[in-house]
This record gives sequence, structure tokens and C-alpha cells, in this order.
Amino acid sequence: MRVLKSLAIVAVLTMMVSCGNQKPDAKSLETEIDSASYALGMDMAVKVKANFEKANTDLFLQGYRNGMDSTNMLIAQEDLNAFLASFFQKQQAEKMKEQQEKAAKDAEVKFGDNKKAGEDFLAENKVKENVMTTDSGLQYMVLEEGTGEKPVATSKIKLHYHGTTINGEVFDSSVDRNEPYEASPNQFIPGFTEGLLLMNEGAKYRFFIPQEIAYGAQQRGALILPFSTLIFDVEILDILEQ
Repeated sequence: MRVLKSLAIVAVLTMMVSCGNQKPDAKSLETEIDSASYALGMDMAVKVKANFEKANTDLFLQGYRNGMDSTNMLIAQEDLNAFLASFFQKQQAEKMKEQQEKAAKDAEVKFGDNKKAGEDFLAENKVKENVMTTDSGLQYMVLEEGTGEKPVATSKIKLHYHGTTINGEVFDSSVDRNEPYEASPNQFIPGFTEGLLLMNEGAKYRFFIPQEIAYGAQQRGALILPFSTLIFDVEILDILEQ
């Protein structure tokens, strides 16, 4: 497809050079090659407008001419691919950030009550006996102490978990399925990972995870709404690999 796009640019620009300031009209499409050249040029323009609205047409054409005659090149040819890859990666990252920020604002308007309910729950829960709070805001209770080693972020562990909303609705449970789960601590949401790293093998804890270190503005299924505070009972059954 890149070859076709390059051919389109060549065809259109060659036509422009040969015609000077004369604008081609329908009569210029005398052959199928003429029509294909024009169509590919239009297709390229549509894609550029869709993906790079700020493109400078004059510099685009200058880059084409410099590349054709290999003179007065403002960017070294060997640097082109790396530059363009980096540029469009940044463009994509900025676009994604804007989309996420908009989605978060929209979600806050729609699910602000859910966010406040979680904040109120954590504020009340924080002062309960045996509830501890970390710097991140994670709250946890030790249900059973473990006697084994602590896992590290990349350990492979076998665990049981039982996840509920603050209203007690079960959204996921390896306990109910009677199927222990195997994974590394760093594969979970931040609050869950942090809690696992506090535990020893054989321990059973209860995590109260604020939305900021859970799924934030994302919705995960029917029960985990945006800004949901989550509760997990977690037991590390075995550390398979450290």
C-alpha cells in the first residue's frame, strides 16, 4: 500500500509540474492510467487530512521535490523512518490522552454518585478496627497471617480471590468457581498488586481498593461501573516461582 501511495504522489505531482498552474479537469482523465493516478492522489489526500490535519502542503511538496532530485534535503534520508515513527507515535499518544480525558469527564458527569459512594465508604471504613491504610490509599485487613515468603512483582503465584462491589455484589470469584488462579502480582490492577506484595505465602487478606488504583473511569462489565471502589478477599495458596 505504501508503494501505491508513493505512486499516487508521483503521479499527481508530475501532472502538476507538467501542467504548470493549469488546473486539470475531467478532460485530463483521458486514459485509465490518468484516472487511476488521480484517484490514488485523492485517496492519499483524504488519508492525510484524516490522520494529519496540520500537514503543511507547501513543505510536503518541497519534500517530494527534494527527495526526487536528492538535493537540498532538510532531513537526512537515513533519519526519515525514525523521525516519522517517533512523530506519529507522539501524535497517537496525544490523541489517546485527549480521548481518555474526555471519556473520564463524561464518566464523572454520569457516574459521579458512584464515585462519591466509594469515597464515603472508604472514609467510614478507614477508622474501623484492624483496617490499615497505605500511602496510596489502599485499605486492607489481615484475615489470616501467612508463614511463607513474600512474593515479588514478577513471582508466579497461585491464589484464590473473591471480588465484590461495596454493595456486596460478586463480580468475579475464583473461590466460587473452585479454580485457583495463577499469575504474577504485576499483572493486576495497581491496588491489587500492592496488596499482594504485603502478603506472605499462606496469608489471607481483605483489600478495599479505591477507584484511583483500581479501574478509574473505565467500566468493566455490568457491575464494575466507572469510579468503583472494589473489595477483594485474597489468599496466596502457593508461590510457584520467585
